[in-house]
Amino acid sequence: MNSGKVPVNVLKRSVLRQLKNKRTEIADSAGLGADCAVFAPFSKGQMVTCVQEGVVELQCENDLAEAEREDLSVMPMRRIFQKCANNLAAAGAEPVAAELVIFLPETVEEPELKALMEEAEKAATDLNIQIIGGQTRVSSAVRQPIATATGYGILSEAAVTQVSAGKKLAGQDIIITKWIGLEGTADLAARNQEKLLERYPAYLVEEAEAFDRYYSILPEAATAVKSGGCTMHDISEGGVFAALWEMAEGAGVGLTIDMKKLPLRQETVEVCEFCNVNPYELRSGGSLIIASPEGTAVVEALAAEGIPAVIVGRFTDSNERLILNEDEVRYMDRPQRDEIYKNV
Repeated sequence: MNSGKVPVNVLKRSVLRQLKNKRTEIADSAGLGADCAVFAPFSKGQMVTCVQEGVVELQCENDLAEAEREDLSVMPMRRIFQKCANNLAAAGAEPVAAELVIFLPETVEEPELKALMEEAEKAATDLNIQIIGGQTRVSSAVRQPIATATGYGILSEAAVTQVSAGKKLAGQDIIITKWIGLEGTADLAARNQEKLLERYPAYLVEEAEAFDRYYSILPEAATAVKSGGCTMHDISEGGVFAALWEMAEGAGVGLTIDMKKLPLRQETVEVCEFCNVNPYELRSGGSLIIASPEGTAVVEALAAEGIPAVIVGRFTDSNERLILNEDEVRYMDRPQRDEIYKNV
């Protein structure tokens, strides 16, 4: 397609017609000749917003060089929506809507754009999010499709109270849901599948690749909000160490973590050892950090919903951020570049 706005007939046929999921919170969506979406009025609660960007995969990639296919910054469209929804859920909000902006290279044809929009709509529908508008543009300056999703969520009045009550982190338990390193393990397993199969049984490699089924943190975030005042942070780029450091730094507190309690799947251990990466600094979408003054009660509530969770430490009123590993004590470093890029 040529640089500039996507032609009107293409916009109607391959973009707007793909958008089917609707929510009662949206009074009117953006569309052809209408640049703004309208939220229905709501008298209680607050609106929450976040932005998630990414270089996205095409369904038809014949024109891409091998190096571009293996670029670990490239992700499926569905993951952009999942990350956006996870950010909203970690803020205590229910994801409701999203705006989507896509920049396309001139080499992209209409069937590929339609496939991207179908994938976006499926991801949004699975998360019960309505795509309410955005932009689609072609540019000669773009090598691969780039997408930005701006997500909108609603924080109920009760959730506002609960989340506000948990803002003072000092003295609160640190809970981690599911297992760290899920996202990075799946990416590394897919990238190194053939080599991994030479060392490990097929079931282990297949299970590692399938960790994307755990990416959503919406169930545990909703359960945590119902269980009392808490602050949450999804674990993504940089891994669990980066997420913990960011939480402590943002609140101006310290922390103490028992490294032996950080939950790891055996598949992650094996894949990370094979790829020579540190699982504690590996992208960990699908895992949530919850700070709560009643950690045991939150863990029990999560367990009742079938969600694994464990208390791994506590936030403190000092400036020290400590990692305990049996008799060894060391200070937590500032966040480093995600370990997955060592495997490029």
